[in-house]
Amino acid sequence: MIDWLAWGYFGIFLLMVLENVIPPVPSEVIMGVAGIAAAQGEFNFLLLVLVGTFGCIVGNLFWFEIGRRFGYERLRPFVDRWGRWLTMEWRDIEKMHAFFLKHGGITVFIFRFMPIGRTVISIPAGLMRMPFWTFVIYTTLGSLVWNLILVGVGFWLGTNFDTIEHWIAPIVIGIIVVLVAIYLWRVLTWKSRS
Repeated sequence: MIDWLAWGYFGIFLLMVLENVIPPVPSEVIMGVAGIAAAQGEFNFLLLVLVGTFGCIVGNLFWFEIGRRFGYERLRPFVDRWGRWLTMEWRDIEKMHAFFLKHGGITVFIFRFMPIGRTVISIPAGLMRMPFWTFVIYTTLGSLVWNLILVGVGFWLGTNFDTIEHWIAPIVIGIIVVLVAIYLWRVLTWKSRS
């Protein structure tokens, strides 16, 4: 198997922290392969899910705290200057703030299932000053469900790592390509309303 599995639960925790601090590190592979290892008796299924979830929480708190310290009020000069590249104006930030006040918790929960959104959602949650425990609860619930799915798929596949890599890697790459294409289209067609 892969060397990082030799680090045991601490290795899983560390990789899941990094996955949430440095988004290109794929949790699908980390937890999927760990699920295969659990099927071979190298990990306890439930403990593996809990350790992976704890790593997600710690990693997401990194970006949440950066957003919280920066604060959405300090975004205005940045948005005014770089709005085209963000494809948004200050009124969009105000709408996002109102949306987060009303639906922030469920939004954090849903974004836990999206490839890049898992990490990115922590920044607006912090910027919009979402209450700390609300953020932690919804992050925990979403991460727990996501890790349970990934470990379950790995466990079900057993020793067939090629199958999980064959399915997940192209899907993740495809989603990233689509997101980049959407962003480029938005930048090229964006016009300021003001």
